Amino acid sequence: MRYWKFLGMLPLGLALGGCNLVVLAPSGDVAAQQRDLVIIATVLMLLIVIPVMAATAIVAWRYRQSNQAATYTPDWDHSTQLELLIWAAPLLIIICLGAVTWMGTHLLDPYRTLGRISAERAVTPQDKPLEVNVVALDWKWLFIYPEYGIASLNELAAPVNRPLDFRITSSSVMNSFYIPALAGQIYAMPGMQSRLHAVINKPGVYRGFSANYSGSGFSGMRFAFRGLSDADFAGWVDKAKASGQELNKQDYLALERPSANEPVRHYASVDSDLFRAILNMCVEPGKMCMSEMMAIDAQGGMGMAGVRNTLPLAYDKFAGRGAVFGTEPSFVAGGVCLPGDQVTRMADDSSPTVLAPLDWTPLQGRGLARPGLLRPSKASFITGPTSKSDS
Repeated sequence: MRYWKFLGMLPLGLALGGCNLVVLAPSGDVAAQQRDLVIIATVLMLLIVIPVMAATAIVAWRYRQSNQAATYTPDWDHSTQLELLIWAAPLLIIICLGAVTWMGTHLLDPYRTLGRISAERAVTPQDKPLEVNVVALDWKWLFIYPEYGIASLNELAAPVNRPLDFRITSSSVMNSFYIPALAGQIYAMPGMQSRLHAVINKPGVYRGFSANYSGSGFSGMRFAFRGLSDADFAGWVDKAKASGQELNKQDYLALERPSANEPVRHYASVDSDLFRAILNMCVEPGKMCMSEMMAIDAQGGMGMAGVRNTLPLAYDKFAGRGAVFGTEPSFVAGGVCLPGDQVTRMADDSSPTVLAPLDWTPLQGRGLARPGLLRPSKASFITGPTSKSDS
């Protein structure tokens, strides 16, 4: 029966044989340094874990009930030597872990430019980084190469031993950009830009995916990362340029609609302003960019002259993302609605003209008194709503 039990455990070994150990055997220098940190931290912790587990087993065996030779000292309650060992050893381990973690956190900061290509080769001024703009869509990945004016969907390529500068954002919800063979995962968030500096040192095809659940199509949000020689990468760029497809802002608005398991596509040309517009959530024609709104706020706001039909900054792209408000865009304001009646006052000293009264039902809370009418300033020009969406 003992041999049959041993044979019954063989399938478990075969199952473990299918595990992918890419995290412990990466092909990029950054991922290799991260692996070294994991191994160092594990070894340091095992310096405490293994002796404690061994001591637990030894004490249980030595002081078992049947061992009459064990020394019985019921009045023992303190040992200076034992206290020093119990507290000093973990303290030294924590100091070592803190030092290693502090150094690794700063040296492997994803926003920090690379200092080396590999353990044997430092970065030189001739090693120009390749910039790649990464956009997490629902549920696919878009990669834009500003240097070459091309883009690809669900396929990423880079030359080996060349620094990579990833600028990462998302079109809707949070995702996570992760290539285990290259570097650690970096979050992709709408309206924000994350950075990742890395390098691939060995040619090959590696797996990339999203490590953050983002909806029903999440399981298919995977892509191939190709580490290529300089010649092969030049051929990949030529292949993309020969595709003939163009990616402008209108094409992007159609592309960003939710879809799963999209095939690999290449784009021969890309709107040079597309990534900036995606990052600032203003790809739609006529929509104010987030950077413009921030610049206006930094100057103190738009004032009375600026409250004119400004599209809102929203993550949701209306019906394209399944919003409940329909396909029509909404507006912040088409003017200023004064409490009470709808009033128009010109810049001169003429008396205000009272127009049709407004419906106060949506504006007046339960049990709240109606506020008094605020008289506009002399230089102001105030009108009522100019469209249905304004009111």
